[in-house]
Amino acid sequence: MAQKTILSAIAGGTVTAPRGFLAGATHIGLKAGAKDSPDLGILYSQVPCTAAGVFTSSKIKAAPVILCQRHISDGKAQAIVVNAGCANACTGERGLDDAAEMAALAARKLGIAPQEALVASTGLIGASLPMEPIRAGIEAISPSGEGGHELARAILTTDTSHKQIAVAVELDGSRFTVAGIAKGAGMIHPNLATLLCFLTTDAAVDAGFLSLALQRAVGDSFNMITIDGDTSPNDTVLILANGLAGNEMIAEGALDAEAFQAALGQVCTYLARCIARDGEGATKLIEVSVEGGLTSADARVAARTIASSPLVKAAVHGSDPNWGRIVAALGRSGAEVATSKVDLYLNDVCLMKAGCPLPVDGGLLRAAMEGTEIAIRVCLNLGQGMATAWGCDLSEEYVTINSAYTT
Repeated sequence: MAQKTILSAIAGGTVTAPRGFLAGATHIGLKAGAKDSPDLGILYSQVPCTAAGVFTSSKIKAAPVILCQRHISDGKAQAIVVNAGCANACTGERGLDDAAEMAALAARKLGIAPQEALVASTGLIGASLPMEPIRAGIEAISPSGEGGHELARAILTTDTSHKQIAVAVELDGSRFTVAGIAKGAGMIHPNLATLLCFLTTDAAVDAGFLSLALQRAVGDSFNMITIDGDTSPNDTVLILANGLAGNEMIAEGALDAEAFQAALGQVCTYLARCIARDGEGATKLIEVSVEGGLTSADARVAARTIASSPLVKAAVHGSDPNWGRIVAALGRSGAEVATSKVDLYLNDVCLMKAGCPLPVDGGLLRAAMEGTEIAIRVCLNLGQGMATAWGCDLSEEYVTINSAYTT
């Protein structure tokens, strides 16, 4: 008999919702212009964890990424120490030494081995970490079960809101939780984006399956968002699984594996949408769904290309139903396209059927585009491939933010 699975969001849930996870944060002055905002934090499991990570695809990798990849290579970790305001990227050997010291300081405070501490940084590229306040700050942090919300605030840079969620999973005879926090608002493009995401679960999960499940979830969520076409050297998604739910070990093919994958996917998709919605200067979330692709890869590349098109993004910002920009992006995406089979919908209004334009009330369509969520649906009618990408509009505020980032 198939198991009954119930997934439910936990009200006010954050990364410390799963059993045994503690977090804390403090202010040490790393964020320019943010006088009292926390900018240094720790996430900690009271027991050792199975761990997995996905990192930037950039060939220029920040020191924390390099260190994380080393420390997580054995599939184990117990803590994450993170700072915002300084990326510790392109900082040479000093940067690697500073990242290693952050791990060692956090490990000493928590009573674990340095190898069990992972490190993440976000902020300005090319600046070295001010280690004196970091040393004092790590010592001052007191992780607690309520500290997840402060940690969610501490990792923000140009974000305007924190991003956090927890999902409870109930199966026949067992219950576990999957939770996460994330940051990201600029330098965001598929292949992760300038984002940090920390995921936790009290489920017992096999290391091999945990890594595979994370890659699947990231592929359908964080790798399908775009804000400005740029990718960071700091992109990091980490998951810690401590097993305190007491469930049987979840491995590929196990009865609970599908439920765990669904919960992890729900958490990652929610956080990815939050990032796209909170893009620098954004006023609208764009969701691009592609159906009927010849392959899944075709559907993915088509959706991502449309969502990342500057002309599409600018039209959405101005509530201009210039759908020619959508099909132009589709045509250059690299996906297999037969014009005579393409159907196009904008906020559920069919604009093109079998490659031919349909008469549409322009005023009605423009009114629909005044909303804060814009849905674009493309039916290629060539196969079974499906994908969804998320982006945001392109506003004058984006240029303002990024023309004075260091000044």
